[in-house]
Amino acid sequence: MREPALANARRVAQEALALYADDPAATELISGYDRRLQGPLRLALAGMVKAGKSTLLNAILGEALAATDAGECTRVVTWYRRADTPTITLHPREGEPRRLRFQRQGGRIVLDLGATTADEVEWIDVGWPSESLRSLILIDTPGIASLSADVSARAHGFLTQRSSASAADAVIYLMRHLHSSDRGFLEAFRDVSVGGSLTVNAVAVLSRADEVGSARIDSLVSAGQVARRYADDTELRSLVLDVVPVAGLLAETARTLREEEFRALAEIAALERGAREGLLVSADRFARLAGVTSLDESKRRDLLSRFGLFGIRLSAALIRGGATTSTELAEGLVQQSGLNTLQALVRDHFRARADTLKVHGVLPGLEELFRERPRPGSDVLLAEIERIFATTHSLRELAALSRTRTGGYPLPTARIAEAERIVGGVGGAPALRVGLEDGADAAAVRDRAEVLLAQWRGLAESPLTERAAVGLCHVVIRSLEQVAAQPSGIASPGSGGVDLLMADDVVLPR
Repeated sequence: MREPALANARRVAQEALALYADDPAATELISGYDRRLQGPLRLALAGMVKAGKSTLLNAILGEALAATDAGECTRVVTWYRRADTPTITLHPREGEPRRLRFQRQGGRIVLDLGATTADEVEWIDVGWPSESLRSLILIDTPGIASLSADVSARAHGFLTQRSSASAADAVIYLMRHLHSSDRGFLEAFRDVSVGGSLTVNAVAVLSRADEVGSARIDSLVSAGQVARRYADDTELRSLVLDVVPVAGLLAETARTLREEEFRALAEIAALERGAREGLLVSADRFARLAGVTSLDESKRRDLLSRFGLFGIRLSAALIRGGATTSTELAEGLVQQSGLNTLQALVRDHFRARADTLKVHGVLPGLEELFRERPRPGSDVLLAEIERIFATTHSLRELAALSRTRTGGYPLPTARIAEAERIVGGVGGAPALRVGLEDGADAAAVRDRAEVLLAQWRGLAESPLTERAAVGLCHVVIRSLEQVAAQPSGIASPGSGGVDLLMADDVVLPR
């Protein structure tokens, strides 16, 4: 269900275009905001150099579009959006945009920048006929904390720009380990994104997760334990929704698995156990040891480049465990890589809230314009923005969810966790909000919502409940009322409608 506030925000933008028709700079800015409201959710991938951003983007797309080497293209902000035919456009810092030539090399797209350097490029726009891009625009960014100060500043500046029509709505932040640079970026992104001070539009990925366990077959188990410790870290919890381990190279290769690769891996899996284990002791031994398989050194090095030693070990185990086709192997590798978990998070927390995130990202920018360049009629638009923020329950849910994660409410830990779940902290499905399994019986969802409503109404009315907590109670109660009214699970509580009941102390960051 579309968020009604989206239509209201678009109406503000349209009226602003008419009001500022004689101001070219303002018109360009407003038009950009309007396009942002109309377009798909903008999801950026960020992280330090060599964190695996482009590899993960390719895995999400299921196609090797993003450059993963150290070439000029990895130093430029690149947008990937759906188009009927492939088109790649370079937008220079000076001059007119121009189409880029590209070709396939080894299954990858290679762009020809000609004599243009990364420093001369504002951004690259890749239009591609991919179903994965139907409801998302993916934005690949240069590495944070790069040895090149210009490259690092380019990424940091794009991702932390305030009140911009070209800003990202949400971010997947990749980190190999948790460094101070990671915390610093996430704090900056939180402070300027989606109107500022929200934590619900960022997810952290413990990338290259297979390296955590030195490519052992149980490496992702170890990576999961590390990710859980990070997710439970009080400071990081205030910056991101969750931390998930993902073996990006494994995910990318699984999504683009070739039949000849499956046959080569099946040959390795069929080796006698001692020979197989001896071959897979190390990457160097796998590449150099001769006489064990019919695969020559070149083919084995290609497998290492595509799968890594962990991927080869895991593939052999999956084939020996019953994966008899390339399709079955690919599915098993994707499942093991952590990509499915990440995509579920993106679906439940970003795509399900796409309209709300866009509205919350655009309205503060329009508000800033109206205040900095007032003219007759702009006060009416300011009042409409105030009304949208005050009466849209999904926006209030975002604020409440963010504040529960930063320790902003004087309630017991268990109550805070329950409130976080009810306002959508583990997903927007009504059953999940009331603590049941997704897909639970509609009557059970309604009954559970009624029980929780009684508890939270009692808490809101108790003279012992502090005023700030009463504000949270009101938001939770409204979410539960919507769950009880729509028990089928067709729409999430925060996805539509407005709420005229104001909650005390639930102030949306602006």
